Amino acid sequence: MTHADSPAGAVAAADAVAAAGVEAYPRIVATLIRLTGDWTLAEDCAQEASAVALERWPVDGVPANPGGWLMTVARNRALDVLRRAAAERRKLHDLALLTPTDAPPGHDLVDDRLRLIFTCCHPALAMEARVALTLRTICGVPTADIARLLLVSESTMTRRLTRARARIAQAGIPYRVRSGPALTERLPGVLAVLYLLFTRGYVADGEPAFADEAVRLARLLDALMPGQSEVAALLALMLLQHSRRDARRDAAGNLLTLHRQDRARWDRAAIAEGLAALARVRHDGPYAWQARIAACHAIATSVDDTDWPAIALAYDALLGIRPSPVVALNRAVAHGYAYGLAAGLTLLEAARAGGGLDGYPLAVAVEADLVARQGDRLRAEALFRAAAAAADSTAERRALLHRAADLAR
Repeated sequence: MTHADSPAGAVAAADAVAAAGVEAYPRIVATLIRLTGDWTLAEDCAQEASAVALERWPVDGVPANPGGWLMTVARNRALDVLRRAAAERRKLHDLALLTPTDAPPGHDLVDDRLRLIFTCCHPALAMEARVALTLRTICGVPTADIARLLLVSESTMTRRLTRARARIAQAGIPYRVRSGPALTERLPGVLAVLYLLFTRGYVADGEPAFADEAVRLARLLDALMPGQSEVAALLALMLLQHSRRDARRDAAGNLLTLHRQDRARWDRAAIAEGLAALARVRHDGPYAWQARIAACHAIATSVDDTDWPAIALAYDALLGIRPSPVVALNRAVAHGYAYGLAAGLTLLEAARAGGGLDGYPLAVAVEADLVARQGDRLRAEALFRAAAAAADSTAERRALLHRAADLAR
């Protein structure tokens, strides 16, 4: 143990509680739901364990295994609550059902959190509820952050989460990974949640642990469902994008665009694993096309060496099966590199026509890049500054202002 009997030690202990909680909370909740079958009890005990740690660690010191300590305290608290409840009902024999030896078949492969994801992604729940419940329960994302992500108030999100948990209880939704047709029907929702989790960790100001967790769960899902092409495709997409994580910022912490990244810092092991997963893909789903785009970037030695026609073709296909303003925007970028600036600007104008990109800073940034490559540095600088003013992310804002400053020199 690391003792923490000083003010500085108390602060360090509090920081350790916060860090351990981020990592351990999802595993604790998932495990307790499996052991107790009680969603609310699991979350309450996980939170109580953190509260106990805040009291104990500044005095006793931070344990060698903080996550394990929290798990033990939370589990003991849950079992204590159930023992007292069972005693009141004179059903102490029911506690035999709560022992870890009662794990379902295949427990070594099917992670508790994967079971919980399939529970959260039940078709009885609306898609937003599935996403929100998984982010809150699996990842421990604060309700306020989920509300911002899904563009609702915190109070609204709290009510939605409460209703979702109640729906699971009322419908008797089982805590397990389904098989056969039921599993296939549930899969798109699970993949959507995993990719949203990954994106939350990969964005400029995101928490990298979320991306790491998404990759880990995608690997687990791929092992469970080796014949599902979109599972392999999603794993490939995550790995190929995540391979660039160490090169996305400079020494000062500033965000670097793909053009400015040192490709020698890309994770070649992740790229190799991603390409191997992509080689197992046999269908042309949305994640497959996105993974092929990521692969074109991953194997290129430079921006000029990139197979832009292949990327443009992939975006054409992706727009056909999953149309969205953002896909149309990225298609304009790809065509601009593959077939010339005029082609890119034409497609950018078409993408903006429906109004779906109004107020979207990256659409302005794309126009700025195309205009800069045309040689109009003054207009491009103004556009980059306009994009920066509209950006939500501090890191993206700095990167856009850096592009503007480069043009002003």
